[in-house]
Amino acid sequence: MNAKRRRFAGITLGVLGALALAGACSQPSAAGPGASIGDIAAARGLSEADISAAVKTYVPTGQFDEYMMFASGGHSGQALVIGIPSMRLLKVIGVFTPEPWQGYGYGSEEHAQLMEDGDMAGHEIRWGDSHHPALSETDGDYDGQYLFINDKANPRLAVIDLRDFETKQIVQNPLFGSNHGGAFVTPNTEYVIEPAQYAVPLDGTYAHIDEYEERYRGAVTFWKFDRDAGRLDESESFTIELPPYWQDLSDAGKGPSHGWAFINTFNTEMATGGVMKGNPPFEAGASANDMDYLTLINWEAAARVADEAGKTVQIQGRRVIPLQTAIDEGLIYFTPEPKSPHGVDVTPDGQRLVISGKLDPHATVYEWDRIQTAIADQNFSGTDAYGVPILDFDAVVEKQVELGLGPLHTQYGSNDIAYTSLFLESAVVKWSVSQGVVLEKLPVHYNVGHIAMAEGDTRSPDGNYLVSLNKWSIDRFATVGPLHPQNFQLVDVTGDQMQLLYDSPIGIGEPHYAQIIKADKLAAWETYPQIGFNPATMSPAEDIATTGTERIERRDGEVHVYMTAVRSHFTPEHIEVNQGENVVLHVTNPEQTRDATHGFAIDKYNVNLSLEPGESQVVRFTADAAGVFPFYCTEFCSALHLEMAGYLFVRP
Repeated sequence: MNAKRRRFAGITLGVLGALALAGACSQPSAAGPGASIGDIAAARGLSEADISAAVKTYVPTGQFDEYMMFASGGHSGQALVIGIPSMRLLKVIGVFTPEPWQGYGYGSEEHAQLMEDGDMAGHEIRWGDSHHPALSETDGDYDGQYLFINDKANPRLAVIDLRDFETKQIVQNPLFGSNHGGAFVTPNTEYVIEPAQYAVPLDGTYAHIDEYEERYRGAVTFWKFDRDAGRLDESESFTIELPPYWQDLSDAGKGPSHGWAFINTFNTEMATGGVMKGNPPFEAGASANDMDYLTLINWEAAARVADEAGKTVQIQGRRVIPLQTAIDEGLIYFTPEPKSPHGVDVTPDGQRLVISGKLDPHATVYEWDRIQTAIADQNFSGTDAYGVPILDFDAVVEKQVELGLGPLHTQYGSNDIAYTSLFLESAVVKWSVSQGVVLEKLPVHYNVGHIAMAEGDTRSPDGNYLVSLNKWSIDRFATVGPLHPQNFQLVDVTGDQMQLLYDSPIGIGEPHYAQIIKADKLAAWETYPQIGFNPATMSPAEDIATTGTERIERRDGEVHVYMTAVRSHFTPEHIEVNQGENVVLHVTNPEQTRDATHGFAIDKYNVNLSLEPGESQVVRFTADAAGVFPFYCTEFCSALHLEMAGYLFVRP
């Protein structure tokens, strides 16, 4: 607990109440600029608890938040950066969707390539449904270097470098129809785990739904991460074929369970829907069984098998370990878990796994030692239809704890104290893993899905704060139309009783998952380290414009414009080309002060850049429309910002 947090904790409700009472007797009585705390509290009907919550979340200007939360941006396709405890939205990181303020996806070569890398099935994809961000880890703790995030709608993963908070890579998975439960990382970020969600033919071909059991398959990809390059290495990655069940969330073991991955699996019924044909709808068919399967994968052994000759097949250019090989090599096991699971969460010491089934009021606690013993003794209750061994449920389960209605996702405040979201109750429950008892419930608003705690899924959770990620905000904020914002709620968990501190509406999509890291673990750059820096490669750019070398030259059938952007002018200010010519802009911001970000936009040409201090970008476009087109700086960079402009002349 830092000094500021200790100071806040020392302000008791009694002290606040005394302040309010004293203020109520002072002048002026109205809650104007000179009003006391008591005046304001009385005028607004604030309680002592309200004032306490306000003090705990207030971060004065010029001071920084203790934590940063990285949350998915849902249908926006982006990632969100939120300060805690202030709950201030600090940044929206452009990932799968063009983001205008950052010039992301509007002209530069690096962004054009990223967008193209994300195109799938012959379609230009310019939206995403981002779900599960994962911070890079070292020895099971967040290290603040990279962020990974998935796109459920179009099975893709992105890599974000946390030195400049920008997306560096987008990879697609042609084997999948969609992904939901990734990204999750192994304890040293050796791999990023991406399970598929809905089963499809892995070869990408058509197969009738009547061929579901024969032709459709699930899968999980382990993307090899090259930390030095800051990129996922497709050539060293591999996929394991799974039966045609549906995969949900995953987690990686740590400590004694290091080397294993755990994935919720549902629709073990292999329901195929078809309500218009008189069949049960998926919601009924895929939840008919009392139990689904928890998938256990020995990923360390799988990585070795993937490198052995003859142990993989190539499907759509990807290395795939066939299901039978995975069984024969002892890479994969099932064990029953409560039906419709949505969360498998490894305890900080790696000794237990907590599973929640949405249609079961219990949390099921599996013990790793029991799992290992069951595997060694081949204590199986049978196999599934495809021959995967099923570990005996009673042999691997330590206990079941009744938590409430609709348990979903668990995070940890310590090795023993767990917090689980209850979707149907709209509550968060605090409970003891070792004792198997509920300690407290806190109502939240409304329909909570995931929760996030300060470093709550690492080997050393901080506790302190919990954020409830709620679906819709009925009656919570002013009505802004029938589509209601989502609601993040900040909860203080340091006291004997959980305290709701803050409601934070999120109005850009449905955030799904978040991770909270200590802010001092991040080492973001304030400016790029040198003039002429290329954010795509995170290294000095080549063939750049520098101060004094600005020019326009024609070569190789292209018009190359070498331009600098400084307060408050572009050099050159006039660009003259012929209609139909290919134009290559090399634009550099040679300034090195933090407040010297410039923008560059060409009217009607869909070109828009953000040029942070030191940055250099390249833009290619065809001057296909004749006319006169102003270009200008899109950032209010100086008193003469409006004068920072020029003209593109395109001669017919």
